[in-house]
Amino acid sequence: MVTYFSNIYRGIFTILIGMSQTWKALFRPAITLHYPTERWELPTNARGILFNNADDCIGCYKCARACPVNCIYIDTVKALPEEDLGKASMGNPIRQHLIRFDIDMFKCCFCDDCTLVCPTECLYMTDEYENAVFSRDNGIYHFSKYSPEEALALKTREVEQEMEKAKAKEAALAAKKAAAGGEAPRRERPVSA
Repeated sequence: MVTYFSNIYRGIFTILIGMSQTWKALFRPAITLHYPTERWELPTNARGILFNNADDCIGCYKCARACPVNCIYIDTVKALPEEDLGKASMGNPIRQHLIRFDIDMFKCCFCDDCTLVCPTECLYMTDEYENAVFSRDNGIYHFSKYSPEEALALKTREVEQEMEKAKAKEAALAAKKAAAGGEAPRRERPVSA
């Protein structure tokens, strides 16, 4: 009989403790926000979606090497000596065409390592943090200055230049052989008994 009344007492006591917390919270101002219309003020060092200013990027690959999850994809083509691609905002000369600079934000872990190593500070984190999309393709951000057709033309030009260099090297090697009087004699290997 004693346990019966002690159980009733404990039940009422715990209800009163819970209700006291409710009554305290009832008279406090609300701390929740009506999300889409109201938003929290983000701190200045908040890490959001990455952005690359392609006009300042020199294509040094430092950000891609620093990324621990390999979410940055870069392709460059060396500029011809007579081409002047200008300078980045920090004064660094741009010597390569940036034909591809893609960031897969679904792989990004928001570590900020890529922005710290960027010599031109063209890669930075914005204060935008909402990246919910309906398609996975929309989570890959493209920052190239060139259209796919222009990028293909630049890549083709680079391949043609490499082929010409290889042919010139081969011709120089053949001319060197001809000047030496044919093939150089091979040294005989000693036969071990």
